Amino acid sequence: MDKANTWLKQSLQYQFSDERLLQVALTHRSAAGDNYERLEFLGDSVLQLVISELIIHERPNASEGRLSRLRSSLVKDTTLAEIANELGVGDHLILGSGELKSGGHRRGSILADTVEAIFGAVYLDAGFDAARQVILTAYSKRIEELPEGVELRDPKSLLQEYLQGRQLPLPGYRVEKITGKAHKQFFEVSCMINELDLHTRGKGTTRRNAEQDAAAAMLEAIEDEVGR
Repeated sequence: MDKANTWLKQSLQYQFSDERLLQVALTHRSAAGDNYERLEFLGDSVLQLVISELIIHERPNASEGRLSRLRSSLVKDTTLAEIANELGVGDHLILGSGELKSGGHRRGSILADTVEAIFGAVYLDAGFDAARQVILTAYSKRIEELPEGVELRDPKSLLQEYLQGRQLPLPGYRVEKITGKAHKQFFEVSCMINELDLHTRGKGTTRRNAEQDAAAAMLEAIEDEVGR
């Protein structure tokens, strides 16, 4: 774990007192031994609180609805996966042979879960203030570039506005696949616009997040069609 400890100190300016916590935080359930699922559960709660506190101070006049949308944009799986890639988390994951062969170190859902697990591990290792500082370090770039209200409309709403503005029927969403245990399910959802002959898929840890991901992919598909 020396390499992982050095990496974490360089990337997030934190060094574990209990190095085993970092090992568990980096261990996927496909590998032998304790895995990160419990730490991820804790880290998700810590992250929600830290980000809620942050945006309350950064947007003192924002409504509750706008704050919720802003928080959602910061803690969603795709944002966490982006942070993981920026930090190089995938290089330090401990995966079973199957996940390793299938490219699990690049899979967004695994990367997002691992980042939350690291936050949870820091909380157990040194308390809330330490976890808060690590989270703020991980989010430093995004804190400087917090989006304004107009940028916070979710993909489903933007897609609906686009279609209504062109008098087209609304898209259809369908759950294609649900995997994982009851407490940690993973959804794959399709988005269909028959009139445009377009079909996209999205993924997420909730049906809503998967639908948003599919809608975002649809907006990109429409943009590609228009640009041709």
